[in-house]
Amino acid sequence: QVQLVESGGGLVQAGGSLRLSCAVSGRTFSIYVMAWFRQAPGKERDFVARITWSGGTTLYADSVKGRFTISRDNAKNMMYLQMNSLSSEDTAVYYCAAARLLTTYSRQYDNWGQGTQVTVSS
Repeated sequence: QVQLVESGGGLVQAGGSLRLSCAVSGRTFSIYVMAWFRQAPGKERDFVARITWSGGTTLYADSVKGRFTISRDNAKNMMYLQMNSLSSEDTAVYYCAAARLLTTYSRQYDNWGQGTQVTVSS
């Protein structure tokens, strides 16, 4: 009932910046929190950041704190991830997700986008 579509991924040099977007449609009133996850080849899907849809309260993984900024624009039904000071360790497929409770566990998120590839060259 909630549709999510990521965009903005691509190739960027180490130290550079990239901004990811997630377009939200459908039953947006059912969303309590939205989040970004990422998955590198051969690794598990890791939590990156989350934001409550109404209040805008944020939480970041230690690995991205200070470099990434999550935000949302409820009027436009959009969520964003501003990524700065990128390194090769940030290379992954990035997914946006929505859940009905505060959580960092991927299995507790109800809706997912298709993912967008971020590749950081060194």
